[in-house]
Amino acid sequence: MAVPTGVSEQDWAAALEGFSAVVGSEWVFTEEEHTSLYHDVYSIYQGEPEDPVVPAAVAPYTAEEVQQCVRIANQYKIPIYPISTGKNLGYGGSAPVYSGSLVLDLKRMDRILNVDVEKATVLVEPGVTFYDIVDHFERNNIPLTLDMPDPAWGSLIGNALERGMGHTYSQHGRDRWSGHCGMEVVLPTGDMIRTGPGASGSDVLWQDQKYGIGPDVHGIFTQSNYGVITKMGFWIRPAHEGFRHARVHVPRFDDIHKLVALDTRLHNMEICNGMSVMASPLYGSFGPMLFMPPVTDPEHLALLEVRNGERPDPGPLAAYGERNRLAFWWLELKFHGPNSVTQAQWDYAKDLFSREIPGCWFEEYEPLEFPLSEEVKANLNTYGHVEMVNIGIPSLHRFAMSMRNQFNPEPGVGHFWFAPMIPKTGEQILLAQEVLQKNCERLGIPLLAPYYSMMPLMWYPRAGIFLAGWNVHADPERNRRTREQYVELSQICADHGWTEYRAPAPLHDQIMRMSNGFNDHALLRFHETLKDAIDPNGILSAGRYGIWPQHLREEGQG
Repeated sequence: MAVPTGVSEQDWAAALEGFSAVVGSEWVFTEEEHTSLYHDVYSIYQGEPEDPVVPAAVAPYTAEEVQQCVRIANQYKIPIYPISTGKNLGYGGSAPVYSGSLVLDLKRMDRILNVDVEKATVLVEPGVTFYDIVDHFERNNIPLTLDMPDPAWGSLIGNALERGMGHTYSQHGRDRWSGHCGMEVVLPTGDMIRTGPGASGSDVLWQDQKYGIGPDVHGIFTQSNYGVITKMGFWIRPAHEGFRHARVHVPRFDDIHKLVALDTRLHNMEICNGMSVMASPLYGSFGPMLFMPPVTDPEHLALLEVRNGERPDPGPLAAYGERNRLAFWWLELKFHGPNSVTQAQWDYAKDLFSREIPGCWFEEYEPLEFPLSEEVKANLNTYGHVEMVNIGIPSLHRFAMSMRNQFNPEPGVGHFWFAPMIPKTGEQILLAQEVLQKNCERLGIPLLAPYYSMMPLMWYPRAGIFLAGWNVHADPERNRRTREQYVELSQICADHGWTEYRAPAPLHDQIMRMSNGFNDHALLRFHETLKDAIDPNGILSAGRYGIWPQHLREEGQG
């Protein structure tokens, strides 16, 4: 049996005995057939010594058991790594950053503790998934809806702590963390706190108001190693009444500037409240989620040829588009709410685009009314290729992005994500396309499609994300080169101010340093100061997002 680095076999045995006394021996896993399940199946260090090892896992059932496990880990200085459901594939999954850490598996803590229909709030434990919540609402006829990510098998709390998002409402959904309200946290010492008004000991306001008296500490627990969240409240939405989506088509290359600016304006005015999508029919925007047919016309293909990383000339493309009624860009707007209201919102949007972008035209789809019939659910493509995630129905559809398909004929044995954030302006979108295209060619990075044909995902209302899945292979040398390419391209993006919104666990150190260089990494030094103060034994999630405890920094681990 593996023993964590720096821990004696005697202390390890005593710690395992202590964990067993707390959670029951059946929930302490030490055999390889069990611990191997916590290995990152998408690891970019597959077959290499750096691939993290999990010597054991413990699965508590209550917050009190979490406290006791953390105290035992402190007593014997056992490194532990908490996970909610471990479904963060492409970013490390359930594997720890620091090899040899014991996994604190919170999947058994799967209780939905409170649902307030009138106030549209829920309180959950870390093992509660999006499927669990939707199933609970449906079985109990609860008229609430949840902003849905895809895939939806992960934890609400885990998604929020990674600052993930949904694909429906812009308010509190597309930025999951903004919708949290009320947390219960076990600190690395084993002490427990509640945040906001919950710190009073009463739960009367706990899910209604984020802030209590004094400094707000919520944010330090995201993407960090400062505590184990055992409960979290969320602000959600009343059940859907209607859904409407439509597209704005514009004919010219330079129209992208007004198109993006007007989309931002509509969201800032809260006239448009769903996640917008942008694409370019002339550049042949790709991706299984766009429902766009591949370019097959030889004349069109010839106009798209990329030479020396230079963008295909937009002039001939625009002329081709005019002859064939193809927009240079289109923007898909989504509206959630009563159809009578969203009709007025769409009418306003059409008038705005018509006045600001001469020659634009519109494509409208039949609005949906809820509750949906099973027939409608089974035929969503009939309604303008509506994805289930757009209307709050959980699915695993987007795994198709990284599986074998026409856009990804050689998927490898896994993937990890490259996700630089960029300002939401036409100028920055075009610049990012050019920078990524040229540097991918220079670095020899295989592209599923030219970056000129890729558009940022508008997951956040004020920023875009150029998301790309990088394949993992069984060949260590190939993976080594992929890591080098990833780090260099991430540094190029950081030099432009385009830092990543999260990063694969094995590369947390590099991404953290390149993303926080101001004043000689002053922010990272502040993180380390906090770490040393609240986790004096350095037991919790060592190395997560580049934050290492003092004893490992001194040993050169961090």
